[in-house]
Amino acid sequence: MAARAKRGKTRDAPSSAGPGRDRRGGVDRRRRSCYFCREKVAEVDYKNIAQIRRFISERGKIKGRGNTGTCRRHQSQVAVAIKRAREMALLPYVGDSQEPQTRPRSRHSD
Repeated sequence: MAARAKRGKTRDAPSSAGPGRDRRGGVDRRRRSCYFCREKVAEVDYKNIAQIRRFISERGKIKGRGNTGTCRRHQSQVAVAIKRAREMALLPYVGDSQEPQTRPRSRHSD
């Protein structure tokens, strides 16, 4: 109890930003609804590549829930489906590199 008083703020303290605003002063955005819940998809299928590609970044990484707006249950299914599709060579493990290829350095400086 005394440690909480030393830190200053308590969890119960109301936020100074007010309703409808976040702490940085911007307007609070509504959370995106889950694509699979909206479409009433029971199970995410790894063979449906067009559907799964939306959840992969350009570099080939699996996008998080905050970026995609999927619910916890479907995000887990999406991750498993992407991993299965990669294993079956339906999706690449790595995206295309935007950096130009550089030639290897030689050991001798002329």
